[in-house]
Amino acid sequence: MHPLFSSFDLRSVTFPNRIGVSPMCQYSSVDGFATDWHLVHLGSRAVGGAGLVILEASAVVPEGRITPSDLGIWKDEHIAKLECIAAFLHSQGARAGIQLAHAGRKASMSAPWHGEHLVPLAEGGWTPVAPSAIAFSDKYAVPQELDQAGIEAIVAAFRGAAKRAHRAGFDVVEIHAAHGYLLHEFLSPLSNHRTDQYGGSLENRARLLLEVTDAVREAWPLELPLFVRISASDWVEGGWTIDESVEVARMLKERGVDLVDCSSGGNLPSAKIPVAPGYQVPFAARIKREAGVATAAVGLITEPVQANDIIANGEADLVLLAREMLRDPYFAVHAAAAMTEPASWPEQYLRSAPHHSPARVGIEGRVEGIGK
Repeated sequence: MHPLFSSFDLRSVTFPNRIGVSPMCQYSSVDGFATDWHLVHLGSRAVGGAGLVILEASAVVPEGRITPSDLGIWKDEHIAKLECIAAFLHSQGARAGIQLAHAGRKASMSAPWHGEHLVPLAEGGWTPVAPSAIAFSDKYAVPQELDQAGIEAIVAAFRGAAKRAHRAGFDVVEIHAAHGYLLHEFLSPLSNHRTDQYGGSLENRARLLLEVTDAVREAWPLELPLFVRISASDWVEGGWTIDESVEVARMLKERGVDLVDCSSGGNLPSAKIPVAPGYQVPFAARIKREAGVATAAVGLITEPVQANDIIANGEADLVLLAREMLRDPYFAVHAAAAMTEPASWPEQYLRSAPHHSPARVGIEGRVEGIGK
């Protein structure tokens, strides 16, 4: 068996393979509610054989949305549709994850296909919050600096969101601390100019992330894994670095985080990022090696052999695909066919499957030869 198609255990959860769908915002919600679009979009990736499907950044408070069309998990009414999605992912043998998020100073913007512009208050926008009153760019609002009461409310919101995620039936929650959103803004000295206990030293800048992690870990069942996504580098002189990422990964592991999802960038529009196939994999490899925690690799992973080599070489424990999954929702079964591995096909599609591909069963088990 190629390592890409081996199973992987974290706490009580067994991932049937090492291929996951990375969280990707769809900007297709009203008042934070998931829709049929989310069910079909995410469900098709589970039908396509991904072992883990992670729902997009889901705001823990309304003001934590990137756009008014973002998915949310800030109220109990959101649970029912999310539960429906998680159940369908399970029915296809995939594990279901959800990313808990707060956009910070990058909030109250338009959906990407409407151009990059601020949504004004008169049109349903709001005043973003951040560690410091520093705008992301001249196209974004100057945020309001969070006070202690605001910080405590955000920690409580993450805790409440984790409880809702459990009620909805998810197997994994991921805390979003990357891409220039709120928790990343606190980590980076370029966006955090505070002089209180949340600014200055690495320990202070990491304080909010650690408080959120403690709150989520307390609310999230001990038998279920907790992920944290970080930007391992700001790619800007004087910004957040991979050295600091290793240190924070060690802190996160001590607090019960099971996997660090290693992305990069997003905090400064001026960053010059050397984008190339697998360009972020070295971050996952170093954090796995030096912090002793499981990692996920992301970023221009598009080929089955490339993905398999990442796992085979011990550079990461999971590969999370984003744009490639948009291009090919059936990446996992196509990769299995290309590598002559038994692919996991739904019974309804067996008439078109390669002859060596078994049918899929649900979350309680897998057909022999394709993992648990």
